[in-house]
Amino acid sequence: MKNIIIVMLLIFVGFTTQAQEKKNKNAKVEFQVSGNCDMCKKRIEKAAYSVPGVKSAVWSIETQNLNLIVNEEKTSTLNIKNEIAKAGHDTDEAKATQADYDNLHTCCQYERK
Repeated sequence: MKNIIIVMLLIFVGFTTQAQEKKNKNAKVEFQVSGNCDMCKKRIEKAAYSVPGVKSAVWSIETQNLNLIVNEEKTSTLNIKNEIAKAGHDTDEAKATQADYDNLHTCCQYERK
């Protein structure tokens, strides 16, 4: 009887742990990306879409926010931020290298923090 209770408890814990690891296939993500103009908008959205798992990407010039719908099973927010930084745009967690920033068109060179 004691063994049955232990086995049932282990099965319950296993199912509970597995349920917590499940990731959202349509997670809504929003974060700030530095930029200035429509050329920046195209570049930022293109960089986001280049990451597998990104289903939707819309960057707002006015708010500097990038709104995404992401499959968390295929990518993470940090992966997306790193790709955007490679395109020359800073985020809170990933900064563009000086060389990537310098490659931006002059109208796209935003004030860096």
